[in-house]
Amino acid sequence: MTKPKISTDWMAGCSGCHMSLLDIDERIIKIAELADIRATPITDLKEPDEDGVDVGILEGGVNNTSNEEQAHRMRSRCKLLVAFGDCAVFGGVPAMRNYFTLEEALRRAYVETESTDSEGKIPDDPEICVPTRVRALHEVVPVDLFVPGCPPDPDVIYYVLSELAQGRIPEIKDDKLHWH
Repeated sequence: MTKPKISTDWMAGCSGCHMSLLDIDERIIKIAELADIRATPITDLKEPDEDGVDVGILEGGVNNTSNEEQAHRMRSRCKLLVAFGDCAVFGGVPAMRNYFTLEEALRRAYVETESTDSEGKIPDDPEICVPTRVRALHEVVPVDLFVPGCPPDPDVIYYVLSELAQGRIPEIKDDKLHWH
């Protein structure tokens, strides 16, 4: 039997969900025995296989045109898409930016911060992606499974990955929402 392929990526967030994934510790070996871990921020492969993967996992909100492209690419290349962590599920902390205009947020980030020198200016290079309103992943592409948490607990992550690797859709409810 062929192992299912799993790819992950992160968008607008703190990368804490992937840090929590690493916190499953030696259990990652068990997942690697069950699944073919492909492109992730922690592997050399950086994009999901062009010929597709079984499971795509995205962390972070969608806050710019590059994130939109990532979301569409992962959705088009995976059979099942997982929104991983509160930023992907709800918009999370990055969505707090939505309470301000984009100009206000950019001015604060690049001109008014205490660490900005007197030359501070808002970047305008055409190579830079265009910021957008921050959205949860399901507002951009269809999502098949939601794993909330900031970040999700390592035990929940292990449960989700092991279920997915064995071809089952995990139930995220009751103690799986708040593992202790």
